[in-house]
Amino acid sequence: MEFRRITNLPPYVFTIINDLKIQGRRNGDDIIDFGFGNPDLPSPDIAVEKLCEAAQNPRNHRYSLSRGLPKLREAICNLYSETFGVELDPETEAINTIGAKEGLSHLMWALVQAGDAVLVPSPSYPIHLYAPLFAGAEVREIPLSTGSDFFGAMQERWEYSWPRPKVILLSFPHNPTTTCVDLDFMQQVVDFAKEKDVLLVHDFAYADLGFDGYQPPSILQADGGKDVAVELYSMTKSFSMAGWRVAFMLGNSEVIAALAKLKSYLDYGTFQPIQIAATVTMNEAADHPKLVNSIYQNRRDSLCEGLNRIGWEIDPPQGTMFVWAKIPDAYKEMGSIEFASWLVKEAKVATSPGIGFGPGGEGYVRFALIENEQRTSQAVRQIKSALTKLEI
Repeated sequence: MEFRRITNLPPYVFTIINDLKIQGRRNGDDIIDFGFGNPDLPSPDIAVEKLCEAAQNPRNHRYSLSRGLPKLREAICNLYSETFGVELDPETEAINTIGAKEGLSHLMWALVQAGDAVLVPSPSYPIHLYAPLFAGAEVREIPLSTGSDFFGAMQERWEYSWPRPKVILLSFPHNPTTTCVDLDFMQQVVDFAKEKDVLLVHDFAYADLGFDGYQPPSILQADGGKDVAVELYSMTKSFSMAGWRVAFMLGNSEVIAALAKLKSYLDYGTFQPIQIAATVTMNEAADHPKLVNSIYQNRRDSLCEGLNRIGWEIDPPQGTMFVWAKIPDAYKEMGSIEFASWLVKEAKVATSPGIGFGPGGEGYVRFALIENEQRTSQAVRQIKSALTKLEI
């Protein structure tokens, strides 16, 4: 039997590191895990309390609305108004999705098909590359690296692409490179999209994770943003609610309507007690992301200061919950898979190999800030012992 969409998928290289972690733990090793960006912080107490309360009502166990409860959509629109100064209509410019991956994947099914092209940064979070491919479109990669002119590269890829890309898929602060942008950049992109008649899709997964006073901008803050863009906002990182699968697509009403129509054929929305708990959380614990942000900033400082101290030069990121680390020169010939494997075996520290985020990620590993500061300091000591070629 042939599974056409499955057999065309490339190998998922992160499983190599996962297998090494499992093997090490079976051997009794204490692996300090920075590999998977799975938030370890607890969800807000009020979210758990409301979930338990709402789950006691049998009426909440029925099918829900695929678009999300009206009060849930009102809550996210209020959050955007207060946080970003963006006014949204909860009836026409907001829809609940079952996590960002579901929302993005179904959006691509609504937007593109065979013969269409989508521009995507490289390296990228894997679903940004695969969602357009699953929908039958071609992916054209835009190189993204520290200090590069990404906007110029995007313009160039557009000019030399045929057929002209129908969608540009962006995500800032960016996973894995941690690249951050300002509102002027977002305005440039929106103006470009208007000129070229192309749709912008912005995955705003790290909307609330900006360090040292940096506030990541919403693309909908740009003048005319809603004319050409939709944006994904998730409670996964901001509220540490990863397993709850609560996200939203916001912005252009025509695109929201198309996604709503597609989803009406495919799902009945998130479990209703989760929607109720998420609504109350956004309304009554709106400051929770600030607490989450401060914890990640402290972890960033601990990891970056520690690695720099032992001779692994790292630029502290301005946002996200990751550190994008260039492999030290003394080890760069190993490549990211071999180097990440070496770290697990010799340092008992797990990271994600950069090649797993596309060819543009080779030469790097990604640390997820999911270990506390004590465990992070221990990891730095173990890395120092293993990487004997580092020059302090």
